[in-house]
Amino acid sequence: MREQTPQHRFIPAGIQAVCSACSISRAIQQNLEHIKEVTKDDRSPVTVADYAVQAIVAMVLRDLLPEADCIIVGEEDAAELRTDEQCSIRSAVVEAVRTWRPQATEDDVLDAIDACNHDGSGDRFWALDPVDGTKGFLRGQHYAIALGLVEHGKVVAGVMGCPNLSVDQGHPLDVNDPEGVVYAASEGAGAWEFAGCNPDASPMKILASTYLEDKPLRFCESAEKGHSNRGDSGRIIDSIGEEGEPARLDSQCKYALVARGQADGYLRLPTSKTYVEKIWDHAAGMCIAQEAGAVVSDVKGTPLDFSQGKRLEQNRGVICAIDGLQQRIIRSVSDLGIGQD
Repeated sequence: MREQTPQHRFIPAGIQAVCSACSISRAIQQNLEHIKEVTKDDRSPVTVADYAVQAIVAMVLRDLLPEADCIIVGEEDAAELRTDEQCSIRSAVVEAVRTWRPQATEDDVLDAIDACNHDGSGDRFWALDPVDGTKGFLRGQHYAIALGLVEHGKVVAGVMGCPNLSVDQGHPLDVNDPEGVVYAASEGAGAWEFAGCNPDASPMKILASTYLEDKPLRFCESAEKGHSNRGDSGRIIDSIGEEGEPARLDSQCKYALVARGQADGYLRLPTSKTYVEKIWDHAAGMCIAQEAGAVVSDVKGTPLDFSQGKRLEQNRGVICAIDGLQQRIIRSVSDLGIGQD
């Protein structure tokens, strides 16, 4: 159903920022080979996209919101970009931003990137992952632009752009949709889908699936089969029920698939005893999934705590699944002794 969205007062600015960044990141992705040739670096296109998207998001929020409401915890900073060794990448970043804002100077761009250097403390800030899904981006496939709003240690709003994901759930995940889709959610107001990465599109409310015990389970996995070690994830799924065909794609787009009922769960289990998740990897996606009716926690069932700075220091791993299934996953994790040390 299409209707007006009740929303956090900052959601329109967040949507405008992410939609603007989607168009630029898509252009960069479509120009991968040229950027590699100019910079002599195979990973440079995602680096250019990371910096350009961060600059654009910061600029749009600054255009639309009071300065006190533009505090951003971003994944990137411009220190290395300012060096002589990075001059070719710096030029590509500035050129990309100028396709959106022609009057932007090099200093404008670098300063906007560095404006996202907050440490994750304080009562309110944005958490930004400018390009989540590096491998997907470099393959020319799925990635996400994820922007979450944290207030008093809790994510209260999230906006996520999925520039290659189709609004049509029947569209193959391994085939890009040139229109893309943006998701937005805010606490108590539900989760919404904007077709075409268009902030003026009529939003559609999305809902997670209902859990049925006899139905094959659809889990999100990496796009590359070699990167989806069944390991602990397989043990968990096998202990709960029959596994259906997985949804293969990269990035926080996985949260969107659970939120819109195209997948039942997304497991991000601890990879080591010392690894701690970053807040920008989960803030936006978690908010969207939860507002659509899914449940998100760490492997022990504890809610994610965004009051610890840039990392989720009080949590291990992340489990996102539809209501009913998520609780079974948590019990299985405990019974199997996964991530408990």
